[in-house]
Amino acid sequence: MAAITRLVRRTVSISNLASRCLSPHLPRKDPADRKVQWVFLGCPGVGKGTYASRLCDLLGVPHIATGDLVRQELASSGPLSAQLSEIVNQGKLVSDEIIISLLSKRLADGEAKGESGFILDGFPRTINQAEILDGVTDIDLVVNLKIREDVLIEKCLGRRICSQCGTNFNVASINIKGENGSPGISMAPLLPPAHCMTKLITRADDTEVVVKERLRIYKEMSQPVEGYYDNQGKLLEFELPGGIPESWPKLLQALNLDDYEPKQSVAA
Repeated sequence: MAAITRLVRRTVSISNLASRCLSPHLPRKDPADRKVQWVFLGCPGVGKGTYASRLCDLLGVPHIATGDLVRQELASSGPLSAQLSEIVNQGKLVSDEIIISLLSKRLADGEAKGESGFILDGFPRTINQAEILDGVTDIDLVVNLKIREDVLIEKCLGRRICSQCGTNFNVASINIKGENGSPGISMAPLLPPAHCMTKLITRADDTEVVVKERLRIYKEMSQPVEGYYDNQGKLLEFELPGGIPESWPKLLQALNLDDYEPKQSVAA
């Protein structure tokens, strides 16, 4: 995919204190010209898939998650299907080479169809993956979603799945008061409809011990990747100030898209 105009030349940061920025926003650009090639990073459970998919809907670009690419290949009769099936059945990790192969094909197919960009969700996760990705396509911006660890743990422990329809919900009602100069944070639960309420189940790995270990491993892996993109001047660190109602408008503001959604709504 052809390289696009660089949208960011420095790291910027959005504070969750008093809803103000600590650094300048991204340069303002006509939304119609935004051919984004972005990456969304963040701890498990932070909501990167939710925010990435919302932005994709807003900007008219595809939301690409490498896990989805693997599942799609497994369900197909493609050249890697048998190899992936063997790897998954043995409980092994899918190699970087296979992931990049699937991603390269997806990006090439998108370019052939006239897609104007993409948002990658949760990839790359290692320096090696980031370096390989740089040889495949140009990444213009890396959005690193962050949230307080105590809030993230409570959020992960509140996750529920309807055993019948497979929809994800969250029963955690988070309301932590600010103290010692740190702001408070509130997140309303995402409750299921009545017909799903009695069918909720908890993921086997959503225990406090497992969640904390998952976060520890992620931090070890993610810090070098964050530094890699920070050194390239592409990293935007965004601290979530609350749930979607509080965070979404501030994320749009950080991306200089805060005047875009109303126009889109009027046009619709």
